[in-house]
Amino acid sequence: MQVEVWSDVVCPWCYIGKRRLEAALERFPHRDQVEVVWRSFQLDPTAPEGETHPTLPALARKYGTSVEQMRANMAQVEEVAAGEGLEYHLADAVSGNTLLAHELLHLAAEHGKRNELKELLLHAYFEEGRPVFDVDSLVPLGVQVGLDEAEIRSALTDRRYLAAVRQDSATAQSLGATGVPFFVVDRKYGAAGAQPAELLLQVLERAWADANPLVTVPPADGCTDDSCAV
Repeated sequence: MQVEVWSDVVCPWCYIGKRRLEAALERFPHRDQVEVVWRSFQLDPTAPEGETHPTLPALARKYGTSVEQMRANMAQVEEVAAGEGLEYHLADAVSGNTLLAHELLHLAAEHGKRNELKELLLHAYFEEGRPVFDVDSLVPLGVQVGLDEAEIRSALTDRRYLAAVRQDSATAQSLGATGVPFFVVDRKYGAAGAQPAELLLQVLERAWADANPLVTVPPADGCTDDSCAV
């Protein structure tokens, strides 16, 4: 059975959703026969490459609220993350274009390292406050999971996996995804948002038991197309 997960590496609900999926899989009796595939989804593909900006004031402006209120909203998400064993520092984060990070994930997939790199990217960004938007920031993370530095630089400079990232995004759109995380099991069952582990387990069990057209559950907290409303 295949579980595809569309997500972005700067989506706070995506890391929460990853932990909840892992918890569901731990309780799924057929977990050894489940392949988890991480698909690319950019929350803001229009963000200029090579530029970063503080996330907190940008989100406050976007949603027409004060910096103080947005900081409080972020604190609520941090509390949810803590319940999943994650330590967020959202108010200190910077935002940028994540296209290169997704391209690196496709390179890692060719070497059987996509799962490890996905975890490392999320951990680096949310728990360590490290940037994940440019080649020099991404190289050490790729090397850490066993990729060759020269190959990383070549692939990202040549934009070798740009088409693959865009194909992931197009597929997500065709499946009806408008935000992330977005879980799809065997292209038959879908779950939008950082659903509780119990519900994800139910989706896995149902998908294992039968094969019906794509069934979706009501959306949970997640991130919209262009940015995250925390």
